[in-house]
Amino acid sequence: MKLSLKIFGQNDFALRFVMILLHLLSAWLLYAISAKYLALERNRLWLVAVFVLLPGVVSAALVVSYAGLIIFGLFLYIYVSQKLNDYYVNMLLFLYALLDAGFVYLFVGLAIFYLFQKNKILFLYNLFLAGLSVYIYGLNISGVPSGHFLDTIGVYSAIFTPVIFIYIFYTLYRGYLNDENDKIWYIASTALLFSLLLSFRQRVELELFAPYLILALPLAAKTFAHSYRVRLTNFRKRYRAIFVLAFVFLIFNTLIVMFNKELYLLLDNPKKHFAYKMHIAKKLATKLKAMNISCVKTSQDMQKRLKFYFIDKCDENVLQELQPHSSIRSDVTIRYKNKILYKANVTKINNK
Repeated sequence: MKLSLKIFGQNDFALRFVMILLHLLSAWLLYAISAKYLALERNRLWLVAVFVLLPGVVSAALVVSYAGLIIFGLFLYIYVSQKLNDYYVNMLLFLYALLDAGFVYLFVGLAIFYLFQKNKILFLYNLFLAGLSVYIYGLNISGVPSGHFLDTIGVYSAIFTPVIFIYIFYTLYRGYLNDENDKIWYIASTALLFSLLLSFRQRVELELFAPYLILALPLAAKTFAHSYRVRLTNFRKRYRAIFVLAFVFLIFNTLIVMFNKELYLLLDNPKKHFAYKMHIAKKLATKLKAMNISCVKTSQDMQKRLKFYFIDKCDENVLQELQPHSSIRSDVTIRYKNKILYKANVTKINNK
C-alpha cells in the first residue's frame, strides 16, 4: 500500500490500486485452482464470473479493507499447496501468521484437517501458528453477550446474494454428510461454524469470515456441475433456473454497489451505508481545507482517515460531530442530493 502511494501519490486511485490488483490476481488464482474441480474450461470461466460479480468481492475491491488481502491470501495458499511441496507451503503459512489476524481461522481449519488426516506434525504446526497469531493480534471475543445470529445470516446473504449463500451452505453441509475429505471444505466449514457460534454472543466482523466462504466457490461449482450433468435434459430446468436467478441477483447487487451513493436516499440512518466513513472523510477534508483548516482533533477513527487527506492532528481545532438531524447550527454540513449525511462543529481553542 505504501509503495502504491509513493508511486501514484496520496490519492484515491493509489489507495484502491492495490485492492483492485489483488482482486484481479485472486480471479486468476481461482481460475487456476478450479481446474482440479471443474474439467471444462467454460465452467471455470463461469465460476470466475460469479466471483467477480459477488457484491462482497466488488466492495472489497473498491473499498480499502482487509477482506481483499485475506481472499488473495487464501487463494494463493491453495494454489501453492497444489503446485509446491510442504516446505514452501509452511513458510507461506508462517508469513500469514505474522501478516494479519484474519488468517487465524485458516490455521484452525488446517489443524482440524490434519487431525483427521492423522498428520501430527502439521497438526501441531498449524496449532502453533494459530497460537502465534492470537498472541500477536489477539482474538476479539468480548463485550456484553448479545444475539446477532439472524444479522449474520442477513449480512452473509448480502455479501453472496441469498441464492449463492444458500448453495454454499448446502455444499458444505452435503460435504459433512458425505465425509468430505477436501482441504477447502475443512477451512471453509471451520470459519462458517466459528462465525455462527460467535454470532450468538456478539456482532461478528464478517469481513474476516466471508473470504473463507468465497474459498468454497470451487466446491460449490463442482457440486452444481455434477448435479446438473447427471440429470436428463428434461430434469435440468430447475438447475438452469437457479443459475439464471443467481446471475440476476449478482448483476442487480453489483449495480447497487457500483452506484452505492444512491442508497443514502433510501436509508434513514446514513451511517448504515457500507462506505459511509470513506465518503465522509474525503468530503470532510475538502470542506476543512476550504475553511483554511489544516489540522483538527477528533475521534481516533476519523483522525486516521483525515490524515490521509493531509488533515493533521492538533489541539488548536476541535471537530465535534453532530447528529445529521440535529437542529443545532453546524460549521460543516455534508449532503448528497440535498439529504444531510454529516454535520459537525469546529471549535478553535486558544491555549495562550
